[in-house]
Amino acid sequence: MNTKLTLTIEESVINKAKRYAKDQGRSLSEMVENYFKAMVSDENPQAPKKDTPLTKSLRGSFKDDGTDYKAALLEERAKKHL
Repeated sequence: MNTKLTLTIEESVINKAKRYAKDQGRSLSEMVENYFKAMVSDENPQAPKKDTPLTKSLRGSFKDDGTDYKAALLEERAKKHL
């Protein structure tokens, strides 16, 4: 049984997605449905998994101090290679 779903998405994203779907010869609804199916599939290796005991024990141990770690890594690499 199909059920209607209302989503709120930026207009520019919708327009691009519609063009992409048309180019693929598919409907946008079909593409969204297939995405959701893949996302919740038990066979999907990227589907969210339950936390392991180790993951649970580590939760909250890292505090975000606002540091841009990507920029810091790039800076340290530049120092190393100069």
